[in-house]
Amino acid sequence: MSDFPVHLVLGAGGGIGAAVARRLARNGARVVLAGRTADHLAALGAELDAPTVTLDARLPGAVEEAAAAAAAQHGRLDGIANLVGSLLLKPAHRTSWEEWQDTLAVHANSAFGAVRAAAEHMRRDGGAVVLMSSAAARLGLANHEAIAAAKGAVQGLALAAAASYATFGIRVNVVAPGLTDTPLAAGITGNEAQRKASEAMHPLGRIGQPDEVAAAVAWLLDPAQAWITGQVLGVDGGLATVRSRRG
Repeated sequence: MSDFPVHLVLGAGGGIGAAVARRLARNGARVVLAGRTADHLAALGAELDAPTVTLDARLPGAVEEAAAAAAAQHGRLDGIANLVGSLLLKPAHRTSWEEWQDTLAVHANSAFGAVRAAAEHMRRDGGAVVLMSSAAARLGLANHEAIAAAKGAVQGLALAAAASYATFGIRVNVVAPGLTDTPLAAGITGNEAQRKASEAMHPLGRIGQPDEVAAAVAWLLDPAQAWITGQVLGVDGGLATVRSRRG
């Protein structure tokens, strides 16, 4: 059995997920990469010399199966980071029921699977789960109904799970970013006017970088933060909580 921590990174093929995996690997962890796109996972797996698991985290049991594979391969599982995501920006009346249900499945189902997997594999020795929310779940933003509802569900799940599993030494926390410069956000960041408007919304005057969010995720997974659970950490340039004089 390795003396290094073992972490399952869900959504590792995305911008923030890949940044989390790289940071954890640099810190000496053994990472298992999971996501929907096999090609993206393969390239990152080769870079980090890490095993990969292709899955659809929306489906019941998919995350638990990936966690079981990770634990079987390494003999332990110390942390799960869920970076699975999507970005739907529409008002409610333009959001179809299919889009609503898919948004909830992507964010809430994957998070629920991560909690269930942690309960299965970490109740003996403890561990950490980090889920992903959004500044949109903490303040009202136009055209964010579906994503805000899904991320609000993730936050409620995390708080309840932190209470349920605290006696087992399982910590459950949430990172809530603002707009981050990832391929998922390219529809916004690739448009100069929209990018400038988004930058102006953030009190620090810019959008975030994937590794800035990854730093918070890795910090919460670290056993050194053993007294932190049930928290929602905003990594959002002040978007959700600060009103500056900018502009």
